[in-house]
Amino acid sequence: MAARDEVRLAVPATPEFLRLARVTASGIASRLGFTIDEVEDLRLAIDELCFVLVGNKDRDGSVELHYRIDRDQLDVEGVGRFDDDETDPMLTAFSRQILGALLDDYDVYRNHGGHSCFRLTKRRHTEPEP
Repeated sequence: MAARDEVRLAVPATPEFLRLARVTASGIASRLGFTIDEVEDLRLAIDELCFVLVGNKDRDGSVELHYRIDRDQLDVEGVGRFDDDETDPMLTAFSRQILGALLDDYDVYRNHGGHSCFRLTKRRHTEPEP
């Protein structure tokens, strides 16, 4: 993959389709040479952040994910586009602790359009195998 490539994914806001967000992140991270542990960290973080946007039940709407690929890192932005998006996305203290251990950087916020969003950065901390 070239530096600064981008993959976009839009899925319905249901658990069965949000699995695609994890699979996509895992595939990209594996291609970038992330270790198995780094890929698993990314999968868990994507799960946690998608849950923050969607909650524990299906929502009317979609989640759009933008995976921005660099040589040694993956940046992901998620945007929830829901009919009933009236509350700010919030992380629990436990979620913050988990995400802080799994990621290099992250944030959860409401964008200028009023949509619930997240962003994350996961860097490869090892050299890829030749």
